[in-house]
Amino acid sequence: MKKITLHCWALCLLSAPAWANTPLPDFAPPAEGQQVVINIPQLKLFLYQNGTLLKSYNVAVGKNTTRTPLGEYKIGAKAYNPTWHIPSSIQREMAAKGQPVQTTIPPGPKNPLGPVFVRLGDPKLGLGIHGTNAPGSVPGVRSHGCVRMQSPNALEFAKSVRSGADAAVVYQLASLNVDEAGHLWLAAYRDPYNKKNLDRSALNNSMTNWAAQNQLKINTQRVNHTLTQRNGRLVCVTCTAAQNKVQGKLSALAWQSGSGDLVSPKAVFGTPPSVPEQDQILPEGSAVEALTDPVPSSHNPAPHTQKPLTPAPASTPPVRELKPINTAPVAVPPASDTPEETMLKQLL
Repeated sequence: MKKITLHCWALCLLSAPAWANTPLPDFAPPAEGQQVVINIPQLKLFLYQNGTLLKSYNVAVGKNTTRTPLGEYKIGAKAYNPTWHIPSSIQREMAAKGQPVQTTIPPGPKNPLGPVFVRLGDPKLGLGIHGTNAPGSVPGVRSHGCVRMQSPNALEFAKSVRSGADAAVVYQLASLNVDEAGHLWLAAYRDPYNKKNLDRSALNNSMTNWAAQNQLKINTQRVNHTLTQRNGRLVCVTCTAAQNKVQGKLSALAWQSGSGDLVSPKAVFGTPPSVPEQDQILPEGSAVEALTDPVPSSHNPAPHTQKPLTPAPASTPPVRELKPINTAPVAVPPASDTPEETMLKQLL
């Protein structure tokens, strides 16, 4: 029996997805329904279903000068093989750089939106989660504000998430997780928007409280080294050298409160709808105006290593959503003329 158990455990480790040990943010998803969480410093998007993590993805986010705005949103309509209508602000940038000014880019290898665009929040914000024609640019801090994925991941995400799902863009410079052996794992990230908002006191209190409750000792040298390096790597701060390996899956600790408690899904009050909300899918080739970058398909930058830049202006000019362009029918989920989700308040 023991051999069978060990054999099964080994197979589980071999079959575990690559993202299984990804550090989780301090965020309580709803116990029912979907939740998208994007942690800017971590360059990660998390998709939860009924309080459980379904998948995490590497992403590229807005540059320091054109930040992806923090806040709560709704997932809106999806456009497969979209036409990119270039916002006037980006057209002016093209002209200033001496580049040919274009107003639209049709679907294809030159389209920086890739094969799919998923609206994030109010269309006037010009935000979305989309693919790319430059896969080497993900992960990174490079866009005009949109969230960029490698195209296969963007397609998988678009098919998994539903219009109307809750979404949140957060800014957490550290992740504090617990493995199934009860050990604490810390990861720290660069500060691309120079916010300097890491609450060391709350982080230390959470580690101290967890260690005290579980008869563990914090390795302060590892903690200080991790917070100095900020390379995103998981470091066990309660393990001995022989134990320094993640055991089982990770669970997030609510470190921002300083409590040292595990993050639990939020209860959903009221009766959930018996039928999920209808997905909003635009006709293929629909034009979307989005804050992204005209990146050549040959552009293949190294992974993000830049140091924090100077702070950016606090606001992003709003842009408008275009009406869908009528094109030939395609083999994608049925198109819907349902309007976008109720508009959120414009960011200041």
